Amino acid sequence: MYSETTHAIRVSVRPEFLEDQSSPGEGHYVWAYTVRIENTGGETVQLRSRHWHITDARGRVQEVRGAGVVGEQPVLSPGQSFEYTSGTPLSTPSGIMVGSYQMERTDGSRFDVRIPAFSLDSPHERGALN
Repeated sequence: MYSETTHAIRVSVRPEFLEDQSSPGEGHYVWAYTVRIENTGGETVQLRSRHWHITDARGRVQEVRGAGVVGEQPVLSPGQSFEYTSGTPLSTPSGIMVGSYQMERTDGSRFDVRIPAFSLDSPHERGALN
């Protein structure tokens, strides 16, 4: 599990390779990732948008921006959390994802929360010694 806290918002991510949805012989690899967003602070916030950088093993970067997550813009009171699962395909057997959420306080001010970088690894990746 990968975890990072920004402005009292803890974001934890657990990636999982989906063998049954992948076709390595055709260069198609799929991962699910479960994200837990916890408000450890003292004020209510709402997740407004997301921004992802997805980089495959060849260094190609795909950016994804949009409102909310999985069709929702959850409101998190102090002590509350929200969890969702999404996924991403790649044409390489490994990659990395990193990003941010934009949150809004009840006074209308906004701030960014970092999503920790996490590795997308499949059993089809050959190991390399550095």
